[in-house]
Amino acid sequence: MRNVQDMRFLLRTTFFMLFLIAPPLDLLRFDLTLGHAILFGQPWVIGIDHFLAGDIGAGHLAFNVLTRVLLPILGVGALIIGVAYQWGRLYCGWLCPHFSVVEMINALMQKTIGKHSLWDRQKLPEQRPDGSLLKPRSIWWPFTVGAALGFAFLWAVALLTYLLPPTEIYTNLWHGTLTANQARFIGVATLLLFIEFTFARHLFCRFGCAVGLFQSLAWMGNKRAMVVGFDHARGQACTNCHSACDNACPMRLHPRTLKRSMFTCTQCGQCIQACEQVQQRNPQGTLLQWVDEACALDKSERGLGHHPDVPKDCFKPSAPPAKKGA
Repeated sequence: MRNVQDMRFLLRTTFFMLFLIAPPLDLLRFDLTLGHAILFGQPWVIGIDHFLAGDIGAGHLAFNVLTRVLLPILGVGALIIGVAYQWGRLYCGWLCPHFSVVEMINALMQKTIGKHSLWDRQKLPEQRPDGSLLKPRSIWWPFTVGAALGFAFLWAVALLTYLLPPTEIYTNLWHGTLTANQARFIGVATLLLFIEFTFARHLFCRFGCAVGLFQSLAWMGNKRAMVVGFDHARGQACTNCHSACDNACPMRLHPRTLKRSMFTCTQCGQCIQACEQVQQRNPQGTLLQWVDEACALDKSERGLGHHPDVPKDCFKPSAPPAKKGA
């Protein structure tokens, strides 16, 4: 699972960088000054101006709207929903630039106050799943606040470059010559994002993100979709564990519960990693594993009684993590 988390970090970092450089490289943006989108360096126009000028007819305009607006939007939407239907909110947990900030601020909050967020009622155990100790220290406050403010500003500038020429924005920013509207946009967006990053990170992911909501709805519609399964037969092994899987979840979910209680799961796998670390001395390994198809039915329908189609060998013993130097 450590390799999985390393892969997640690499993918999230790469996608975050792509999110920042897409406008300067003209990979994707909508230029308000030009009145049309730019895709891979080429103008992506519908042709409304040509239609008004009489250069093209209504049929040509309708064709452009269909092929350059509706079909691309539906195609991207179908791809995201199709992936979510089979594997859950992979975009959120493995690519989303916002979720990358969520996890980073969460980690800093734990070092600062011992909790994921200011609103959490109880502190997390100082002993982490891997056995190490993490004692919160207020000296981390400047780093936590600085990270929230820095990422808010970075996001605000990046969002503006999707709407106005990036060269103009970065040049004006460097020389301190932003226009009033540019400065107002960056200032207001930075303030709002700073508040969100500081106080409501996972709450936005759970209740405010339309992309995440539609992924969750698609995932819940497939009872055989990939889900974090819990080996109920070995539930006694959780006796000596201080809910490490619950504490590790950045969305504040409880991975051992039913699928409907994990509606906003991002498939980040951090709960599985925490369980692997706690059970590393257990020959049978982790109690949490990704399951799908017939094995996922137990997670989806256990509240209705054990599903008769669930195989008995869904949870196979996992090899304990290799020790360093072995």
